[in-house]
Amino acid sequence: MTMRKSVDISVDAMIEDLRALVEIESPSRDINALTASARAVASMIEARLGGQAILIASEAGPHVHWSGGGDPKVLILGHHDTVFPLGTIERRPFTVQDGRISGPGVFDMLGGLVQAVHGLTSLDDRSGVEIVVSADEEVGSRTSREFIEQRALACGAVLVLEGAGDGGTLKTGRKECGTFRVSIKGRASHAGLEPEAGVNALIESAHQILDIAALARPDIGTTVTPTVAHAGTLDNVVPAEATIIVDVRVESNEEKDRIEAEFAAISSHLDEALISVEGAISRPPMAESTSTELFALAQRLLPGLKGTRVGGGSDGNFTAALNVPTLDGLGAVGGGAHADHEYLLVEFMAERANLVAGLVNAIQITQMDIVQAH
Repeated sequence: MTMRKSVDISVDAMIEDLRALVEIESPSRDINALTASARAVASMIEARLGGQAILIASEAGPHVHWSGGGDPKVLILGHHDTVFPLGTIERRPFTVQDGRISGPGVFDMLGGLVQAVHGLTSLDDRSGVEIVVSADEEVGSRTSREFIEQRALACGAVLVLEGAGDGGTLKTGRKECGTFRVSIKGRASHAGLEPEAGVNALIESAHQILDIAALARPDIGTTVTPTVAHAGTLDNVVPAEATIIVDVRVESNEEKDRIEAEFAAISSHLDEALISVEGAISRPPMAESTSTELFALAQRLLPGLKGTRVGGGSDGNFTAALNVPTLDGLGAVGGGAHADHEYLLVEFMAERANLVAGLVNAIQITQMDIVQAH
């Protein structure tokens, strides 16, 4: 097989496209913002690659789908929703300084999306290439999962544009992931006149948060992290309701079963407090075996490239669970996902754009060789 050589790609053009996407802002569940973001993503794809990018409406916001025509062979997979609320761009504007780009979503994962699109511009033949950019990856991919799985099965290979691992490594495996919602129902009363008449849902939630966090087993890769809590209405009312959101990551089915059983068995500390639990570990693992062949191709294109297994989940978990070859972490090189110090390293943008294009080319050739051999 003849591997594709790198070509010059305009970093300045990539930066300008990235700026346009970041400055729109696209927080998960904000339909208006995500609609504007999806339109911008579609326009960028059409301007750079031609053809038509279709917006697929959903309860979570529009997903974007583009096809280069021909028989489907490789799916480029990303998302345009971010974890940052509207207004973040005012506090943390898009900035290019000292070789770093900062701003909400530059690393997770708008930078990877821009790099991939620009990489594909260097290919003479884009037939068989599809791009899916979902609107709800950060909140569980509930509305996009079925379509992603459908296109992954049709294409037969998936390249995921999530940010690279530490030091630019690709992500060759991921844990099983899930989210639990613990709802607490107490009883309101006057906080000053008769607090004893109430059942304080906030106090119950404090007990539950400590109990839940203690379920973690980091020594065997199990993380259990309370991430969001809500309680109370007014400062002089004993809280009648509280909710806790918990992020869970596990390495094995045994741990999945243990954690789900522990959540099902949660009981209250306070008399008369009522507890209900929703959720499960629903994002399957991304087995490293599904990335083996694609990772070998990537190493031929970029010698010295390393892979790693990570705790974070992505839509690649879904495609790998279908035994579709899947390689993740092909997006931006940088760090700080979901944090204020999120950044992208400019020096790697062209290299990663070329890597995606090279992988697409290699997949096209490989599949062609297989067909000819039969």
